[in-house]
Amino acid sequence: MTASLPFRLARAAVFAVVCLGLSVLAHLLGGGSVTGPVMVGGLLLAFAAAAAASGRERPLAVILPLLAGMQAVLHALFSIGHASAAHAALGHAHQGLATSVGMLVAHAGAAVLTALWLARGEAALWGLLHRLAARLYRVLLAFLYPVHEPVAVVTAPEPGRLRSVALAHAAPRRGPPSTQVVVFSS
Repeated sequence: MTASLPFRLARAAVFAVVCLGLSVLAHLLGGGSVTGPVMVGGLLLAFAAAAAASGRERPLAVILPLLAGMQAVLHALFSIGHASAAHAALGHAHQGLATSVGMLVAHAGAAVLTALWLARGEAALWGLLHRLAARLYRVLLAFLYPVHEPVAVVTAPEPGRLRSVALAHAAPRRGPPSTQVVVFSS
Protein backbone atom coordinates (compact mmCIF):
# COMPACT_ATOMS: atom_id res chain seq x y z
CA MET A 1 0.00 0.00 0.00
CA THR A 2 1.44 3.35 -1.01
CA ALA A 3 0.36 6.68 0.42
CA SER A 4 -1.24 9.52 -1.50
CA LEU A 5 0.60 12.81 -1.94
CA PRO A 6 -1.33 14.78 0.76
CA PHE A 7 -0.78 11.97 3.27
CA ARG A 8 2.94 11.78 2.39
CA LEU A 9 3.35 15.55 2.78
CA ALA A 10 1.49 15.56 6.10
CA ARG A 11 3.66 12.70 7.45
CA ALA A 12 6.82 14.42 6.22
CA ALA A 13 5.81 17.74 7.77
CA VAL A 14 5.07 16.17 11.16
CA PHE A 15 8.33 14.21 11.06
CA ALA A 16 10.34 17.29 10.07
CA VAL A 17 8.87 19.44 12.84
CA VAL A 18 9.38 16.76 15.50
CA CYS A 19 12.88 15.91 14.23
CA LEU A 20 13.94 19.55 14.17
CA GLY A 21 12.34 20.25 17.56
CA LEU A 22 14.17 17.37 19.23
CA SER A 23 17.44 18.27 17.52
CA VAL A 24 17.25 21.94 18.51
CA LEU A 25 16.30 21.04 22.09
CA ALA A 26 19.19 18.58 22.40
CA HIS A 27 21.62 21.06 20.85
CA LEU A 28 20.51 23.80 23.24
CA LEU A 29 20.75 21.44 26.23
CA GLY A 30 24.28 20.57 25.09
CA GLY A 31 25.29 24.23 25.37
CA GLY A 32 24.95 25.24 21.73
CA SER A 33 22.87 27.89 20.07
CA VAL A 34 20.75 27.73 16.94
CA THR A 35 19.94 30.68 14.69
CA GLY A 36 16.75 31.15 12.69
CA PRO A 37 18.27 30.53 9.23
CA VAL A 38 19.96 27.35 10.49
CA MET A 39 16.62 26.10 11.88
CA VAL A 40 14.88 26.80 8.55
CA GLY A 41 17.65 24.95 6.69
CA GLY A 42 17.38 22.01 9.11
CA LEU A 43 13.61 21.94 8.70
CA LEU A 44 13.91 21.85 4.91
CA LEU A 45 16.53 19.09 5.04
CA ALA A 46 14.43 16.98 7.44
CA PHE A 47 11.32 17.55 5.32
CA ALA A 48 13.11 16.51 2.13
CA ALA A 49 14.45 13.32 3.71
CA ALA A 50 11.08 12.44 5.23
CA ALA A 51 9.14 13.19 2.03
CA ALA A 52 11.40 10.86 0.07
CA ALA A 53 10.80 8.00 2.52
CA SER A 54 7.15 8.53 3.45
CA GLY A 55 5.48 6.74 0.54
CA ARG A 56 5.01 3.42 2.28
CA GLU A 57 5.75 1.63 5.52
CA ARG A 58 9.44 1.50 6.34
CA PRO A 59 11.04 -1.14 8.57
CA LEU A 60 13.64 -0.48 11.26
CA ALA A 61 16.44 -1.44 8.87
CA VAL A 62 15.56 1.59 6.71
CA ILE A 63 14.56 4.00 9.49
CA LEU A 64 17.73 3.61 11.60
CA PRO A 65 20.30 4.54 8.91
CA LEU A 66 18.10 7.38 7.64
CA LEU A 67 17.69 8.76 11.15
CA ALA A 68 21.39 8.40 11.98
CA GLY A 69 22.29 10.19 8.76
CA MET A 70 19.79 12.98 9.49
CA GLN A 71 21.26 13.37 12.98
CA ALA A 72 24.77 13.67 11.56
CA VAL A 73 23.67 16.26 8.99
CA LEU A 74 21.69 18.31 11.54
CA HIS A 75 24.58 18.11 14.03
CA ALA A 76 27.00 19.40 11.40
CA LEU A 77 24.59 22.13 10.35
CA PHE A 78 24.00 23.27 13.94
CA SER A 79 27.72 23.12 14.76
CA ILE A 80 28.66 25.20 11.73
CA GLY A 81 25.89 27.67 12.53
CA HIS A 82 26.96 27.82 16.17
CA ALA A 83 30.63 28.27 15.25
CA SER A 84 29.94 31.12 12.85
CA ALA A 85 27.54 32.84 15.27
CA ALA A 86 29.93 32.46 18.22
CA HIS A 87 32.91 33.63 16.19
CA ALA A 88 31.07 36.66 14.84
CA ALA A 89 29.40 37.65 18.11
CA LEU A 90 32.07 36.82 20.68
CA GLY A 91 35.23 36.98 18.62
CA HIS A 92 36.47 33.49 19.53
CA ALA A 93 36.68 30.21 17.69
CA HIS A 94 34.35 27.33 18.51
CA GLN A 95 35.34 23.70 18.25
CA GLY A 96 33.08 23.36 15.19
CA LEU A 97 32.64 19.79 14.01
CA ALA A 98 34.93 18.21 16.60
CA THR A 99 33.02 15.62 18.62
CA SER A 100 33.65 13.86 21.87
CA VAL A 101 33.01 10.22 22.70
CA GLY A 102 30.13 11.23 24.95
CA MET A 103 28.49 13.14 22.12
CA LEU A 104 28.84 10.16 19.76
CA VAL A 105 27.33 7.83 22.35
CA ALA A 106 24.48 10.27 22.94
CA HIS A 107 23.81 10.54 19.21
CA ALA A 108 23.93 6.77 18.72
CA GLY A 109 21.63 6.14 21.68
CA ALA A 110 19.17 8.80 20.54
CA ALA A 111 19.20 7.43 16.99
CA VAL A 112 18.53 3.85 18.11
CA LEU A 113 15.77 4.76 20.58
CA THR A 114 14.08 7.14 18.17
CA ALA A 115 14.32 4.63 15.31
CA LEU A 116 12.72 1.92 17.47
CA TRP A 117 9.99 4.34 18.47
CA LEU A 118 9.38 5.39 14.85
CA ALA A 119 9.35 1.79 13.60
CA ARG A 120 6.69 0.86 16.17
CA GLY A 121 4.72 3.96 15.21
CA GLU A 122 5.03 3.06 11.53
CA ALA A 123 3.72 -0.44 12.17
CA ALA A 124 0.83 0.89 14.24
CA LEU A 125 -0.10 3.56 11.70
CA TRP A 126 -0.03 1.24 8.70
CA GLY A 127 -1.90 -1.47 10.62
CA LEU A 128 -4.59 1.06 11.49
CA LEU A 129 -4.81 2.20 7.88
CA HIS A 130 -5.12 -1.40 6.64
CA ARG A 131 -7.93 -2.12 9.12
CA LEU A 132 -9.69 1.15 8.26
CA ALA A 133 -9.48 0.40 4.53
CA ALA A 134 -10.86 -3.12 5.07
CA ARG A 135 -13.81 -1.81 7.10
CA LEU A 136 -14.51 0.93 4.59
CA TYR A 137 -14.46 -1.67 1.83
CA ARG A 138 -16.98 -3.86 3.70
CA VAL A 139 -19.27 -0.89 4.34
CA LEU A 140 -19.05 0.14 0.70
CA LEU A 141 -19.87 -3.40 -0.45
CA ALA A 142 -22.84 -3.59 1.92
CA PHE A 143 -24.07 -0.24 0.61
CA LEU A 144 -23.64 -1.15 -3.06
CA TYR A 145 -24.90 -4.74 -2.80
CA PRO A 146 -27.55 -4.86 -0.06
CA VAL A 147 -28.95 -8.21 0.99
CA HIS A 148 -32.71 -8.31 0.32
CA GLU A 149 -33.41 -11.80 1.59
CA PRO A 150 -33.91 -12.41 5.27
CA VAL A 151 -30.92 -14.08 6.76
CA ALA A 152 -31.60 -16.94 9.13
CA VAL A 153 -29.66 -16.55 12.31
CA VAL A 154 -28.48 -19.89 13.58
CA THR A 155 -27.31 -19.99 17.14
CA ALA A 156 -25.43 -22.83 18.65
CA PRO A 157 -26.83 -24.30 21.83
CA GLU A 158 -25.07 -23.14 24.95
CA PRO A 159 -22.58 -25.67 26.20
CA GLY A 160 -23.34 -27.26 29.53
CA ARG A 161 -21.28 -26.47 32.59
CA LEU A 162 -18.13 -28.46 32.97
CA ARG A 163 -17.87 -30.08 36.39
CA SER A 164 -15.48 -32.59 37.66
CA VAL A 165 -16.81 -35.84 39.04
CA ALA A 166 -15.60 -34.88 42.53
CA LEU A 167 -17.75 -31.73 42.47
CA ALA A 168 -20.85 -33.23 40.84
CA HIS A 169 -22.90 -32.94 44.04
CA ALA A 170 -21.55 -29.60 45.23
CA ALA A 171 -24.00 -26.75 45.47
CA PRO A 172 -23.13 -24.06 42.93
CA ARG A 173 -23.50 -21.10 45.29
CA ARG A 174 -21.06 -18.27 45.02
CA GLY A 175 -20.68 -15.04 46.89
CA PRO A 176 -21.54 -13.94 50.38
CA PRO A 177 -24.39 -15.44 52.32
CA SER A 178 -27.81 -14.00 51.66
CA THR A 179 -29.12 -11.29 53.96
CA GLN A 180 -32.28 -13.17 54.89
CA VAL A 181 -32.70 -13.61 58.60
CA VAL A 182 -34.20 -16.89 59.72
CA VAL A 183 -35.97 -16.72 63.06
CA PHE A 184 -36.61 -19.96 64.87
CA SER A 185 -39.57 -19.84 67.18
CA SER A 186 -40.59 -22.45 69.65
